[in-house]
Amino acid sequence: MNISDRQTKILALVETHGAMTIETLAEEFGVSPQTIRRDVNMLCRADQLRRSHGGVERMSAGVNLSYDSRRLSHPEAKRRIGQLVARMIPSRASVMFSIGTTPEMVAAAMVDHDDLTVVTNNLNVAMALSPNSSNRIFIPGGMIRLPDRDLIGQEVETMFSGYRADFGIYGVAGVEPDGALVDFDQQEAAAREAIRMSCRTSILVADRSKFSRPAPAKRGRLGDADLLVLDGPPTPEMAALIEAEGVELLFPEADLV
Repeated sequence: MNISDRQTKILALVETHGAMTIETLAEEFGVSPQTIRRDVNMLCRADQLRRSHGGVERMSAGVNLSYDSRRLSHPEAKRRIGQLVARMIPSRASVMFSIGTTPEMVAAAMVDHDDLTVVTNNLNVAMALSPNSSNRIFIPGGMIRLPDRDLIGQEVETMFSGYRADFGIYGVAGVEPDGALVDFDQQEAAAREAIRMSCRTSILVADRSKFSRPAPAKRGRLGDADLLVLDGPPTPEMAALIEAEGVELLFPEADLV
């Protein structure tokens, strides 16, 4: 799907507000309601939004969107996270990456790093770092899960457990109000935990929309990470949870380097 700049902004607005009317979107962009309807129809056909009475709403919070659809959700937030984390990691480091679009954005921001040892079950990460021939990239065997282009299962967990990386970078589907981490599949959650337990510094990367986003597979806690990297300052509710969990927090506005 080729998505226009306006459609990307429509996705961001609906994600922020939960739902919007056609008339409000038309006024926001200074175009006719008919133009907005065409954009909305295309986004709905791509399963990125769904129709509601008089407007459009985001997909159910408990539904896992396709990988390419998730790439379009909060892209600027993920880019900022990626750039911040990339500055923390030196060349010649060993790094584990989980599945997910935010870890992929971290990898994309590390294209100028040299001599990395990368262990990942995310083929998008492997491809992002593959143009630099000085890197060594390890991926597990098994069947590739399409269209997400990743691998999960016991072989993945065994692979991560066989290494000890300097950094482990992982995302999550959601953070529950009590600090529990949730994903859409127990095998995804198990691979994430294998990364956390097999690195010296574990870094959870998440845009703020992940807080209170539901998903069925619970494993691990927010406070298990050594560092939480957000795209911006947390809300008071998020800040209280982060403090209670005892995890170090970093976000772009707080980065004084």
